[in-house]
Amino acid sequence: MTDPRMESELLRAELETLYQVSRVLSRSLNFKQTLEGVLHALHEGMALERGMVSLTDPATGALQVSLVHGVSDDMTEEVSYLPGEGVVGAILKHGDSIVVERIMDEPRFLSRLGIYNPRGAFVGVPIHLGKKTVGVLAAQPAPGAARELDEYRRFLEMVANLIGQSVRLSQEVAQEKQEIAEERDVLRRTVRSQYGFDNIIGRTQAMRRIFEQVRLVAKWNTTVLIRGETGTGKELIANAIHYNSPRAKGAYVKLNCAALPETLLESELFGHEKGAFTGAVAQRKGRFEQAEGGTVFLDEIGEISASFQAKLLRVLQEGELERVGGTRTIKVDVRVVAATHRDLESEVEKGRFREDLYYRLNVMPLTLPPLRERMEDIPDIARFLVEKVGTQQGRTLGLTDAALRVLMHHDWPGNVRELENCLERAAVMTESNVIDRDAILLTGIDEKISASRGAIQNVDLDDPNLDEREKVIAALEQAGWVQAKAARLLDMTPRQIAYRIQTLNIKVKQI
Repeated sequence: MTDPRMESELLRAELETLYQVSRVLSRSLNFKQTLEGVLHALHEGMALERGMVSLTDPATGALQVSLVHGVSDDMTEEVSYLPGEGVVGAILKHGDSIVVERIMDEPRFLSRLGIYNPRGAFVGVPIHLGKKTVGVLAAQPAPGAARELDEYRRFLEMVANLIGQSVRLSQEVAQEKQEIAEERDVLRRTVRSQYGFDNIIGRTQAMRRIFEQVRLVAKWNTTVLIRGETGTGKELIANAIHYNSPRAKGAYVKLNCAALPETLLESELFGHEKGAFTGAVAQRKGRFEQAEGGTVFLDEIGEISASFQAKLLRVLQEGELERVGGTRTIKVDVRVVAATHRDLESEVEKGRFREDLYYRLNVMPLTLPPLRERMEDIPDIARFLVEKVGTQQGRTLGLTDAALRVLMHHDWPGNVRELENCLERAAVMTESNVIDRDAILLTGIDEKISASRGAIQNVDLDDPNLDEREKVIAALEQAGWVQAKAARLLDMTPRQIAYRIQTLNIKVKQI
């Protein structure tokens, strides 16, 4: 007759062990660490020695020994079973538990691990994931164990069910990590394509020189100062520097220094402590801390005040800062790329910009040429921008040669930004899918034969590349806008040229 006191103790041990197993399984997402904790609990609470967990390899379907309690990883590295191979393989193939009173009496037992007592018992149970068997949990009861083997089987089956749920969670986490990694890689490729060199158009010698400088400077942590008129593409160059640098995997943080007053600028860049000022209800990291290991792009750096210049200089020189309202010095590892349209040398001479900060920023200057100095790039830039506008408007857009010639004859004081605005306005006023010359002229662009494309007096009026409107304008320019003289240049009568001026919608200049 079974001792009730003994039964109570055995039941208490089972419940305590199940409790410990459930705690271990809910404590960590490190699956190997979790399994080690489970097998340790079985050993301590149920005297189940050499606990082993084997899981199927999704690629091959073979059963790979994942962990054996009390055995080094080297012993289990290459141990695996095919479905139906040995006792463990039989459990995997049929999905049923196997209990062996003496291992040495079981002909299917392969003893690949060589760790079990051949005279001892063995209990192996399947690990199920739904209706599918995905692994095996096995152990050897210690010599002199008080429980029947069938009790051990029943108990291990309960533990195997718990492990199965952990396997499901582990697989879901692994799948989610893989999807996140794939999404991250796609985003990186997208970002590189959007912010790389392919997104900056330029065939002129001046732009090729800029590209070469960017490629060289991107490899190092050197501070870069990008200079050029408003609308020349300074931010595009800053993007290319970051995304083609070793810091490309780090954060890229931008801030327009002209967009914020000094008090907010300091908080934005350096952060603030809770209660530092009215509205500071919580501690906040600044842009420099957010960009740790990456790049900070400071646009319009020439607009910052003298007092703030000193604080910025400390970050550039020492790589350290203090949050607003704080006293703790914070070290930061960031690369600074700055941009300005101002003449900083003149600002330094007038005492508006610190000379030491100027030299700290001007380590590697990149000066972007204005659009009027690289007119040869206008056709490529215009076509790129038209395609971009078309994508935004959900249609395919093109540009006629006549429209391009109008664009080529404009001085573009607003540079590429002005060109983009012009093309976007023209697209809005174009019902068809092709932007023509008239649509460009409706945006307010003056049509003229630009002296930058050669002296007006040297324009060949017989040039087949000029259309009728351009020939009339060129003749008027050469004739000082005297219509009778322009008519003679074109072998026309004054009445004929007057008619052309009216029908071609040419705005007559008063000289």
